[in-house]
Amino acid sequence: MNKCSTQETAACCCMDVGTIMDNTDCTASYSRVFTSQQEAEETLAALTEKARGVESDPCDISSSIKPVNGGVQLDIDFTFACQAETLIFQLGLR
Repeated sequence: MNKCSTQETAACCCMDVGTIMDNTDCTASYSRVFTSQQEAEETLAALTEKARGVESDPCDISSSIKPVNGGVQLDIDFTFACQAETLIFQLGLR
């Protein structure tokens, strides 16, 4: 077997997972404007529950709800222990 770099493997058309997921992006962000505070709080609770279902170590969740023209804006950052959890969380929202 040939010695491979982090950019390629010995198999044709393959890449090392570390090339794509290097644990530098462990934060998923969410931002949306809602018509009411209650809708924003319900979404925050639902997304927090989803994040807790993915985490291996406690996910750091920072959020803010602020009034904007036409409603309230919810901004959330979910910082997971590893990039794989971030990806699983993001894919679960689709």
